[in-house]
Amino acid sequence: MGGPPCDPDGTPRDPGAQPERTWLAWRRTTLTCAVSVALAARVALAEPSGLARVAAGLGALAWVGLLITAHRRIGLLSRARPETMGAAETIGTLVCVLVLIGVGGMMLL
Repeated sequence: MGGPPCDPDGTPRDPGAQPERTWLAWRRTTLTCAVSVALAARVALAEPSGLARVAAGLGALAWVGLLITAHRRIGLLSRARPETMGAAETIGTLVCVLVLIGVGGMMLL
């Protein structure tokens, strides 16, 4: 009864270092986004243009959304069998990343 977690086909699951790698990937992603938003904020403060301020604000909102998702996913990694990301969570993460790419594009203008 209290054996190791199993895959759906009944074979024992050995996650190895996979949860730790996933945890580190989420942390790297949120750190990279935080640095990007900080650079956008720096540009917005140095050049008081409306586009730079909008880009920095959008970037900050996208970073917060990504941070919330990452925190939730990291919390789920402690389970023996973490659930997969749902469609809404995946689309939300994709939107956050695309917004951050757009912020980078706006900073180049």
